[in-house]
Amino acid sequence: MKKKAAFLDRDGVINERAAEGSYITKWEEFHILPGVAESVALLNAAAFCVLIVTNQRCVAKGLMTTRDLEILHERMVGHLTRSGAKIDGIYYCPHELDALCECRKPRPGMLLEAARANHIELSSSWMIGDSDIDIDAGRIAGCKTARIVASIGTNEKPDQHRITRIPADIETYSLLDAVKQILNSQATSRRHCQPNVA
Repeated sequence: MKKKAAFLDRDGVINERAAEGSYITKWEEFHILPGVAESVALLNAAAFCVLIVTNQRCVAKGLMTTRDLEILHERMVGHLTRSGAKIDGIYYCPHELDALCECRKPRPGMLLEAARANHIELSSSWMIGDSDIDIDAGRIAGCKTARIVASIGTNEKPDQHRITRIPADIETYSLLDAVKQILNSQATSRRHCQPNVA
């Protein structure tokens, strides 16, 4: 039986995004955003397979090795696990922008690989990200999409990652709100599918 998944981008969804032109290369720079553990726990409870899909060209730039990146992810997973939130898998693209790979978003390779490995039904799944490339990857893969946008009132300037051109099914200001909307939409769909009994 196929499962549903929540595919989560990393930077800007799980943790604070680095300043433009910078990269997160060590745990001390990795700051998990408020509400993330609760969001993942809600997805776990709703029987979603929670998978992170992230472009990490810092590896191609030589700023860290794949092993360094995996150690960083192990610490992230451990931190979330201690908060009652389970990550079922992490997929990353270590390649440069111009690499001829299938994994770098907006290409859907990571989502398709994760779907094959975890028996995921993509049409029942969601891609949650903070940029057009996330939304595009989710749409190409056949998922529904949710976009996390910069909060109103912050001092952050829109950059190329946050300029929104591709519409998402849900647009909101936090992962927690996105997850609540997704779960609410599922509950509404189930109610509408219930047969009327006289």
